[in-house]
Amino acid sequence: MLGLEQSKWGDKASSEMAVLLPFTRMVVGPMDYTPGAMDNYPEPSFKPNHESPGSQGTRCQQLAMYVAFVSPLQMLADTPSKYRKNPGAMDFLREVPVTWRDTVVLHAEVGEYLAIARRHENRWFVGAMTDGAPRDLDLDLGFLSSGRFRLRSWEDGPDAESDATQTVTAEKPVTSDDSLKVHLASGGGYVAIIEPL
Repeated sequence: MLGLEQSKWGDKASSEMAVLLPFTRMVVGPMDYTPGAMDNYPEPSFKPNHESPGSQGTRCQQLAMYVAFVSPLQMLADTPSKYRKNPGAMDFLREVPVTWRDTVVLHAEVGEYLAIARRHENRWFVGAMTDGAPRDLDLDLGFLSSGRFRLRSWEDGPDAESDATQTVTAEKPVTSDDSLKVHLASGGGYVAIIEPL
């Protein structure tokens, strides 16, 4: 399987490949990968670019890789200047740990989509990704303990099909009785941080 650096000279590092990796390269343990591209393109308009590489799929899919892909030596694959220009993405990335205490698979279909929740200390991180097909998922929060929690989310914006960098953030209280209705654009993603109130 290819790494995201392949986007410099080819189009094989697709969103379809991204949702295949957890079931192949990562099936026996942590893997090495290069997530975090800040130049994001819808797959039909993606063109390899050696000087300023980007990714196929949405910004939120890149963020979701930090939850979906287990790597004890995680990295930010893009240039520092691009992260400085995208503080919303950094609001999520600076908080993501590299080790997890619990993992709950919420939805999964090999090579099509994945939604997963991982716990680090008293916080849960949710990541969802899809291939080239847009999807609507219901994410059951039954994995949470009792009590009230604050959920902060980053999701594909309403025009993410044409502007793959578009991200919408939200915050709301949730409990273990709640279910999240999440829309993933083509090549899209969703992430959330859930912490006790």
